[in-house]
Amino acid sequence: MRSFLLLISLFLGTAFAADNHLVRGNFLEPESLDPHASRGVEAANILRDIYEGLVRTGADGRILPGVAERWQVSNDALEWRFELREDAAWSDGTPLTAEDFVYSLRRTLSPETASPFADNLVAIENAQEVLAAEKPASALGVVAVNDHELLVRLDRPLPYLLSLLAHHSTYPVHRESIEEHGSRFPQPGRHLSNGAYRLVEWSVNERIRLERNPHYWDAEAVRIDSVDYLPIDDEESEFNRYRAGELDITQTVPARRVADLRESMPDELHIAPYLSTYFYGFNLARQPFADNPELRRALSLVIDRDIIAGKVMVAGELPATALNPPGIEDYIAPTVEYANRDMAARIAEAKQLYRDAGYGPDKPLQIELRFNTGDNHRRVALAVSSLWRQHLGVETRLVNEEWKVFLQNRKAGEVTQVFRSSWVGDFNDPMTFLHLLESGNAFNDTGYANPEYDELLARAATAATPSKRRRLLQEAEAVMLADQPILPLYYYVTKHLVKPRVGGWQDNIMDQHATRDLYLK
Repeated sequence: MRSFLLLISLFLGTAFAADNHLVRGNFLEPESLDPHASRGVEAANILRDIYEGLVRTGADGRILPGVAERWQVSNDALEWRFELREDAAWSDGTPLTAEDFVYSLRRTLSPETASPFADNLVAIENAQEVLAAEKPASALGVVAVNDHELLVRLDRPLPYLLSLLAHHSTYPVHRESIEEHGSRFPQPGRHLSNGAYRLVEWSVNERIRLERNPHYWDAEAVRIDSVDYLPIDDEESEFNRYRAGELDITQTVPARRVADLRESMPDELHIAPYLSTYFYGFNLARQPFADNPELRRALSLVIDRDIIAGKVMVAGELPATALNPPGIEDYIAPTVEYANRDMAARIAEAKQLYRDAGYGPDKPLQIELRFNTGDNHRRVALAVSSLWRQHLGVETRLVNEEWKVFLQNRKAGEVTQVFRSSWVGDFNDPMTFLHLLESGNAFNDTGYANPEYDELLARAATAATPSKRRRLLQEAEAVMLADQPILPLYYYVTKHLVKPRVGGWQDNIMDQHATRDLYLK
């Protein structure tokens, strides 16, 4: 097969590289490579290479068959039958079966696993009860009909089920490895996976190395033999290493470099729309923001998003006035009602709200703004705190923390007042964003809880038509925006530098670029 690919490439005028090793920047050290416990983009990038779900995301962002080569849906959209490939295998060559998916989906929804994405799967029959420990995992509506047929039963139709099944929280994991090694199973030497690559080295804060998995069902089509992921949490350092030839692909690009790169490296600079929103969260469990939406509104009113997106970020980011970004299929997000008002009028209202909350020149609001390490995060924090000080007199203490410490402090509400946050869509549907602020959601670090918001999302889940579902979701987002638990700042674009020798790269709104879809010229 490889000889055939080489002949085809020569016929098309492209030859594959003899040095078949790729090096990718990955910003942060992944917190885990357990697909059911991981939450960050950096972990997801690697998990996408070493695992494969029933379906996968293709180079252009579309859903493609994965371990399941075909599927059928019942007329009421409540039963999905997936036919698994007979040559699907683990990285040691042992067969992968439908029972592996049953075990893995039960594990994701087990209260003991505490998967951060378990709530996404509650439409599976009995999933809510399993997650709440009201029913055993065996009650979950997932059945291995035989070794190569998996039945998934839903409590309600789920329009985005296939997109969900491409997410790493639904990847199969090797039961025997977990039973033998426990939480240490995702380590080199212990780790078995089923994707195009296998984990061979993990040097903390240095690199993670993957090698081509010879037992992958489509191994002959995988054209890169090995890949290193390097955790480089400073954008300038990553850029300098790319420029020095140490990286083939960067995870991001420093904002201040974009203008020059558009002139000097136009073919290597990739900027594209992204299903992601950057925002600040208010801690609603702690003063001064608990039960004080007017004060939260005042802080939001004085932020000129055009300055943040156009002057601070400068790569084509768009000002954010909602949680859901542009590009969601069949959905236009509502915006905060003051989005199009004159800034002078907004500032005047903010000053009045600020005074009404008991603050002024003699008693300025003093708050802490936490953000994780990163040049762009620091620049945004400086800009926002400057606008707060200029228009309201707010005194802001900026707290810059390493990623894991930052996450811990976000969860520990007693030490956090305002914090940087963002969300990357796990699938192309508004619920991937709106679910974030549902009361009780594992990612809801604001502590926001509004029964009306929760009820609207619940009604949308059982809506009879797509148009009714869309209206309910828009109404829910409008309710949340009026409550101001978050301060949207901008909608991301993806920014990567990609060496000319890398082939197969396609910009897509999900910003997912599996190594199996790439090749080296």
